[in-house]
Amino acid sequence: EVQLVESGGGLVQAGGSLRLSCAASGFTEEDYAIGWFRQPPGKEREGVSCISSSDSTTSYADSVKGRFTISSDNAKNTVSLQMNSLKPEDTAVYYCAALYASVCPPIGYEYDYWGQGTQVTVSS
Repeated sequence: EVQLVESGGGLVQAGGSLRLSCAASGFTEEDYAIGWFRQPPGKEREGVSCISSSDSTTSYADSVKGRFTISSDNAKNTVSLQMNSLKPEDTAVYYCAALYASVCPPIGYEYDYWGQGTQVTVSS
C-alpha cells in the first residue's frame, strides 16, 4: 500500500519560511501525482499544490502562487514544499497525498492516499 510521511512542520513568524518533506513509498504504477493539502483550524481541507511523477509538471492554488514551490529530488522518493513569505492564514495541518494519474488533477481534487499530516503555525 502507498505510504506517505510528512515532516518539516513547525512554528515560524510571519514572513518566514519552512520546507515540508513527503517521503513516499509503495507505488505499484509508474505514473502518479503527489499533492499537498492543508486544513486550517476549524476549517475544511483545501488543495495547495501538486507535482506529477511522469514529467514533474506542477500546479498551485492561487493563494500560494509565487510563495510556495513544490519539487521532487533525484531519487523521486521525496517531494518537498518550500513555503516562503508565510502568513498567519497559512497556519494549518499540512498533508501529503497521492493519486494514480498521468497528470496533476485540478487543485482540490480528492486523492486516494494520505499521510499523517504535519503542523505549520505562523505567528504575529
